Amino acid sequence: MFRKLLLNIVLLTVILAGVSAQENLPGKVTLVQDERVDHLIAKHIYLGENGKLEGYRVQIFFDSGNNSKNRAFAKKSLFVSTYPEVGAYLSFQSPNYKVRVGDFRTRMDAEGFKAKIIGTFTDAFVVKDEINYPDL
Repeated sequence: MFRKLLLNIVLLTVILAGVSAQENLPGKVTLVQDERVDHLIAKHIYLGENGKLEGYRVQIFFDSGNNSKNRAFAKKSLFVSTYPEVGAYLSFQSPNYKVRVGDFRTRMDAEGFKAKIIGTFTDAFVVKDEINYPDL
């Protein structure tokens, strides 16, 4: 009986000590955080403004030389008319023109799309590229 009473008194003392340690200051918030959190937030904002992330695209055209620009535009036009819902991107890296399509987060998604278009675009292959963020 004495042990139970002593245990109850000790528990009550611990609980009351914890409650009395709380300060109730209305309208004041103290933020304690690791300084690396600010670095991560800044990096997240930068990446969001940049608008690009690593992913995959399917390259359907690659050529250089005479008339390669016209052929690249023709290949892109053919793709857009066949698959209007998928983005197509023409780029020039001297002396080559490239047409890449899609914004895929995983290689598996890109390979699946390549399998879908390989009948029409026989030279298609998957490449790692910077892609656009998906539409929300």
